[in-house]
Amino acid sequence: MLSDSKCNDFASFFSEKIINIRKAISTSSSYAEVRQIWPQYQKDTMSIFEAIDSKILEEIVQHLKSSTCYLDTLPTCFFKSVLNCLEADLLEVVNASLLSGTFPNSMKTAVVKPLLKKSNLDNTILSNYRPISNLPFIGKFIEKVVCNQLNRYLNSNVYLDDFQSGFRTHHSTETALIKIINDSRLNSDSGKISVLVLLDLSAAFDTVDHNILIERLENWVRLSRMVLKWFRSFLEGRGFYVSIEEHKSKWTSMTCGVPQGSILAPLLFNLYMLPLSQIMRKNQIAYHSYADDTQIYLALSPNDYSPIDSVCQRTDEINSWMCQNFLQLNKEKTEGIGFGNKDEVFKVNAYLDSRRQTT
Repeated sequence: MLSDSKCNDFASFFSEKIINIRKAISTSSSYAEVRQIWPQYQKDTMSIFEAIDSKILEEIVQHLKSSTCYLDTLPTCFFKSVLNCLEADLLEVVNASLLSGTFPNSMKTAVVKPLLKKSNLDNTILSNYRPISNLPFIGKFIEKVVCNQLNRYLNSNVYLDDFQSGFRTHHSTETALIKIINDSRLNSDSGKISVLVLLDLSAAFDTVDHNILIERLENWVRLSRMVLKWFRSFLEGRGFYVSIEEHKSKWTSMTCGVPQGSILAPLLFNLYMLPLSQIMRKNQIAYHSYADDTQIYLALSPNDYSPIDSVCQRTDEINSWMCQNFLQLNKEKTEGIGFGNKDEVFKVNAYLDSRRQTT
């Protein structure tokens, strides 16, 4: 039977799940040591946002999805239809946020609805549900303005990882697959076997550390002054409540993670992961990523499996970096797959299995 108490149970479960994941991560290094990897370049800095005009406002509003949050004063479709009447006030709110470096507190609360992961699962078990988050429309509009300006800055200064295909213009799961398949075929043409190591992270977007993320923005992509202040404001003081039909939970704070359902979350996560690309390049590891999914791949000559041992050692270094950054590598779901000559692949897979049993 549904009740506010049931909603509170969901809120506690979703919150405690993230707290427990972070507690389980062995962050043996001090926070100072977490910052030992630094970018190897010095480029432009972004210190202020540009105020927008009515033309930009109209373009963004009309292109945003018309989903409505329970916290919205007006249904989004109706809001769009009367935009001319609200335009001046909306411009004032958005530009005040951009120029003051402050994200409105009223836009920081998410409404979460539990969704059963599969229809055949027991609907009385909380772990069978995933949280689906929705945020106020005006807050997402402000995010879109910021996202557009930040992306222009990042692209013009080539800050983003070339091998990150997640949530980027002209990139997709298809571009990630094309890259990996092409490299595997080149290996096959030269008589080599390809080994793909699939790294799996547990609730990666939800365990992001805010202090480390701000440091990424400041030191890796050189955001400063009012822009950096805005992102601090955007991350702090967030919370959610669970809503099921007419029932809802108490408000629950969120002290880590990039906000689920927000426009900026995927981009912020990509920036959070930037040092990982440096580790890969330093160790000459071929890789490709799509958001929190990272694939490491290597070429093996027949009967020479030493590169596997080398990658396993590097995986330990990668896991250490992830722990220091409050990301949990799920070793049970991290897999290795061989491609190429059938007999050789059988030997490689057997070797990979033996490595799993000893690590």
